[in-house]
Amino acid sequence: MAKGVRMEDFEAAMERAGKLQEKFPRAVSAHYDRAHDRVVVELSSKLAVSFRPSDAQGLQHAKAADLAEIELSPSGFGIHFPRLDADFYVPALLEGFLGSRKWMAARMGEAGGKSRSRAKKAAARANGLKGGRPRRKEIAAGD
Repeated sequence: MAKGVRMEDFEAAMERAGKLQEKFPRAVSAHYDRAHDRVVVELSSKLAVSFRPSDAQGLQHAKAADLAEIELSPSGFGIHFPRLDADFYVPALLEGFLGSRKWMAARMGEAGGKSRSRAKKAAARANGLKGGRPRRKEIAAGD
């Protein structure tokens, strides 16, 4: 056991891990499927989960060689890409989280900004009829 770790803390952590293992399936293997451009994670429940690297924080610009090596944590709750120093938590993957909350929010905002809904088009036309976006006022050098 690591120096400075109390036995009570260690036992509590082991109990939490045991409860988590009862609640969530663990990763038993993971690989990159180059043909389909997907990271595939096989779970202890016999279910397989896959995602595109371009949709995951830290993997967006990865090359196939960077994704070839994937390590699993001893608990099966962590997936590590050593060439990219990127980590994923299996329970979070099962909930659809492929990055931090901030990163996910930015991705959703980016997708929303590209929206081409009827309402967005109508609002853009209405604003255009009003003269569009107001011009930015330039500040004189002496002001």
